[in-house]
Amino acid sequence: MSDSRDESWARGLEVRKAVLGAAHVERALDGATDLDRDFQAYITRSAWGEIWTRPGLSLQTRHLLTIVMLATLNRQEELAMHLEATANTGVSPEEIREALMQVAVYAGVPAAHAAIKTAKRVLAARAAAAAQEPGSSDG
Repeated sequence: MSDSRDESWARGLEVRKAVLGAAHVERALDGATDLDRDFQAYITRSAWGEIWTRPGLSLQTRHLLTIVMLATLNRQEELAMHLEATANTGVSPEEIREALMQVAVYAGVPAAHAAIKTAKRVLAARAAAAAQEPGSSDG
């Protein structure tokens, strides 16, 4: 691998873990097979190391844009993963709500409806897990 590819990999791995969580990324990389090992390297270098690390947009803005595009494309599994990861990037439930309202206007009500259902499920599960953590006021 050339130096620039090594740098893209290192930057990408760092931001990918910051956004999605180290455990998720390590599972994806450790579970890679001959079928998807090159794909994992590609997305770590290209998406995470070249795009997510660019100056000009905050991590939160990039994350909201990603959520909007996944909702628009009806990629519910990937959307759920990114909605879970908002706990790592500081994107609030209110920002998610407003982003999905934009989806309704510009991509259509069915796309927004499906994404809102996914968001409700993911955010409720996150709230329930937080309530079960030691030291929580409900647990």
